[in-house]
Amino acid sequence: MLDTWLTRELGISLPLLGAPMGGRAGGRLAGEVTRAGGLGLIGAARYNTADWIEGEVRTAREIGGGPLGFGLMTWSLDDDDSLLTAVLAHRPQVVTLSFGDPAPYVGRVHDAGALVVSQINTLDDLAVVEAAGVDAVVAQGHEAGGHTGRIGTLPLLQEVLESTSLPVLAAGGIASGRGLAAVLAAGGEGALVGTALLASPETVGPDYARTRIVEASSADTVYTDVFDKARHQPWPARWGGRALRNAFTDRWHDRNADEETLARAYTADDPETGVVYAGEAAGLVRSERPAGEVVQEIAEQAEALLSRFR
Repeated sequence: MLDTWLTRELGISLPLLGAPMGGRAGGRLAGEVTRAGGLGLIGAARYNTADWIEGEVRTAREIGGGPLGFGLMTWSLDDDDSLLTAVLAHRPQVVTLSFGDPAPYVGRVHDAGALVVSQINTLDDLAVVEAAGVDAVVAQGHEAGGHTGRIGTLPLLQEVLESTSLPVLAAGGIASGRGLAAVLAAGGEGALVGTALLASPETVGPDYARTRIVEASSADTVYTDVFDKARHQPWPARWGGRALRNAFTDRWHDRNADEETLARAYTADDPETGVVYAGEAAGLVRSERPAGEVVQEIAEQAEALLSRFR
């Protein structure tokens, strides 16, 4: 059994969190990750409503029955924190507050009885979230899908582990038991898994997204801001998004086009222009498989690998 701070603190059997992927990780995916023994996180994006959250929580708890978590973008809460209020009304066990300073919100999450976990991309980020009083951190490397920083997972994980007494998880490029075993062997307490679940039928989003993940190799991603600009998403400039390449990125990435030009060229339901955020571990996703099966296989392989050294 893989016993870590994460499993003990949350009462789960596997040291894995389902990444809170906005637009992909809803209640069904979160519930299946929890049912498999990990902890599913619902990605609460800035456009989601309290009614949507209520429905996704109901779905997740009907499936998983156990603990539940949410992921929020801290920078967006600075403009409107009503999404946090809606999330806390459902008494989650974990709330991730990432991409910004979580200090204004940590107390509210703790008062609701939840742990605060922050994804970080640099040691400067670590200092900010430590000062805010978070309970654990996730070293999220450049390999990760979606919005992320510019330092690779392994260098960042080592830096963070050597710089904090907080529990440390890892994210970015972890899509098999080998990746989880590496994190645990380095001293991490667990991992966030996102890309490995993107071809699972429980994900939200267009069918073509699952097909494209299965067909992609790990060399088929690009780190870009063109999808944010095309969709008028006001992400801070320091965080680009890693996505699968398509005709849209081939044409517009690094072209310095204005938002209106990109918006006119963008069509969400066309796989040649629509965004599919995914990490460099895409090449490890070779078929559409249930999320619970993926999570259990990752944990079982990691345990088998680590048992060689006991």
